[in-house]
Amino acid sequence: PALSGDGSVPCVTCHKPDEGWSLSSSISRGYPGISHWLNSQTILNTANLGKLFWDGHKLSLEAQAPSAAQGLSGNGKSDMMEQRLYQVPEYRKAFKAIFGSDRNMVKDSWRAIAAFERAMNTPETPFDQYMRGDKGALSADQVRGLKIFEGKGRCIMCHNGPLLTDEKYYNVGLPDQPQFWDDPIKQAGHRSQMYSRGQPEYMFRKTNTHPGVYLSTHLKQDIGKFRTAPLRHLEYTPPFMHNGMFDDLEAVIDFYNKGGDKDRTLRDYGIANKTKRLKKLDLTDGEKADLLAFLESLSGDEHLLPTPKLPAPAVMTATESTFSRK
Repeated sequence: PALSGDGSVPCVTCHKPDEGWSLSSSISRGYPGISHWLNSQTILNTANLGKLFWDGHKLSLEAQAPSAAQGLSGNGKSDMMEQRLYQVPEYRKAFKAIFGSDRNMVKDSWRAIAAFERAMNTPETPFDQYMRGDKGALSADQVRGLKIFEGKGRCIMCHNGPLLTDEKYYNVGLPDQPQFWDDPIKQAGHRSQMYSRGQPEYMFRKTNTHPGVYLSTHLKQDIGKFRTAPLRHLEYTPPFMHNGMFDDLEAVIDFYNKGGDKDRTLRDYGIANKTKRLKKLDLTDGEKADLLAFLESLSGDEHLLPTPKLPAPAVMTATESTFSRK
């Protein structure tokens, strides 16, 4: 909690252990009085990703951590967070023991968070066991679903590799998130983020669609593109997609079965960027059920940890001053 503006928005606010280390609401929370603009992703396996966030604008876990504590997410100021940590004797003692100093505690906090996240990996899954040769690890319908995943469903074109993501960026034509049309707080959070990242006025004043990786590249051909989501631990991380549009995997399968939706970037930005990879699949109800069964094999046991004992804010103590009271 010390790593936020008023001490009320710790990392776990948006990355809950019992919600797959993500958040079950469609759009992530922000600092009180404002709102985030994208779905909260799980922290599991993030150590194995080349870039972080939906638009890939951070290249390391150490760089990612302050982004979540500062700005609209946490509203933390480095100087205030530093002093808040320093006033807790238990933190000073721990930082000295681990990092050799109780100075620059905020920067060392990012290193500590990154170290924790590197240890957070998903447990073994039935799919892993099957790929290692245990052919009984998947049921018959899951094996059929794997064949659809690799073939008719075309899923493997983007969802491949150890984490089942190619880590590339695509515009799949997602429907609008209604909250951005109806909620002025969400509009304010979304548009102010675009403004702070240098977008032209015609984009941030009126749009209700996030421009995706364009915020990092400023290339028009990247408008509306987001990173392919990893598929491990899906059972525990609904809702799905970058704007949290789908509450369950059945809705995701239906979306891709019809070839996605129309291209909102053409409407909002005058440029057609929807990927040509998406085509109508014509999956039968049975094939969709088999594909769902396979996707369920990509989750192992729920990944939970004991709640750590943290120093309460009340343990902050006054420290010796350089100057006398007299």
